[in-house]
Amino acid sequence: MTKLILAIDQGTTGTTAILFDFDANIRAKVNQEFRQIFPRPGWVEHNLKDIWASVTKSIQAALIQCGASGHDICAIGITNQRETTAVWERKTGKPLHNAIVWQCRRTTPICQKNC
Repeated sequence: MTKLILAIDQGTTGTTAILFDFDANIRAKVNQEFRQIFPRPGWVEHNLKDIWASVTKSIQAALIQCGASGHDICAIGITNQRETTAVWERKTGKPLHNAIVWQCRRTTPICQKNC
């Protein structure tokens, strides 16, 4: 199998995994969406387990789509959601709360007060 480059775009509504060959041809492209959580008006959160599941599912599906395995990947590039904030327990690796998404407006009063 040809060596592949994996690009992971972990975005606000889902994760896209793209596998390229060394000639920049797309060998596979898969998008896996995940749920958006709106606990209050103006608030936006993501479940970190949902994000991780979308990453792993999109990569697995892309590998299957082009008949490759993880051993065929020689480089990985990753993009993410900008200012989304995630906190987890260091010892267990478990999330302490949903991620606070960059679109969330709960801190607007604090930001306006400090300007």
